[in-house]
Amino acid sequence: TFSQSTPATSIPTVQVPGQQINLQPPSYTAASQHAEQMKKPGQNFMCLWQSCKKWFQTPSQVFYHAATEHGGKDVYPGQCLWEGCEPFQRQRFSFITHLQDKHCSRDALLAGLKQDEQGQAGNQKPSNK
Repeated sequence: TFSQSTPATSIPTVQVPGQQINLQPPSYTAASQHAEQMKKPGQNFMCLWQSCKKWFQTPSQVFYHAATEHGGKDVYPGQCLWEGCEPFQRQRFSFITHLQDKHCSRDALLAGLKQDEQGQAGNQKPSNK
C-alpha cells in the first residue's frame, strides 16, 4: 500500500507516465448530470432510475443497464427507485423481474418519457395490462 498526500478536497487523480487515472466514483461523473444533452440520434429510451437519465437505443439496453448498474448485487438498494414507482422492499431477483415487466418494456419506457416531459404534472401510472 502507498499513502497519497493530496488534500481530501481535490478530485483524486493518479499521475502515471503517459496516462491519467481518474479515481472519482462513477456516480459523480459529468455524464450523469448532462445526460439529457448527450442524447444521440436513435436513442429514444431513457433510464428513469432516480437521477440517472441515461439514453439508450432499445428497451433491452435500458433493462441490461438498469439490471447491472442499479440492480447489481453490490449496488441494489433493496427497493426499486425508478421514477414514480412505489419503493417496496424487494429481493434482488424479484426486482429484476419487476424491472423487466414494469419499467423496461417498450410501452412502459415510452409512457415514462411522456410523463417526464410533462414535468410529472400528474403522477398517474399508465395501466399497461
